[in-house]
Amino acid sequence: MSNAVLTRALVLLIALSMATTVFAGVLPDAGPIFVLTVLILSGLKSFVILSDYLGLRAAPTFRGGFTAFLIGFLGLAALLYALPFAM
Repeated sequence: MSNAVLTRALVLLIALSMATTVFAGVLPDAGPIFVLTVLILSGLKSFVILSDYLGLRAAPTFRGGFTAFLIGFLGLAALLYALPFAM
């Protein structure tokens, strides 16, 4: 894995972490919007880690499987969060 790819991934992870921190400081009581945004940002960070640090960019089949699992897990987390609001 080249240093340029890892450096780009690190910069992207730092930017996404800063976005999460800024969002949490600006809208701490935003409710569902806040939770969905944090889940999306954490999903993006997980995708960067899987693709670049674990090298799954070179194995698209495995990356697709992990991405499907990640989307399902984050969707389940969002559903479990929204469940009390539906009752």
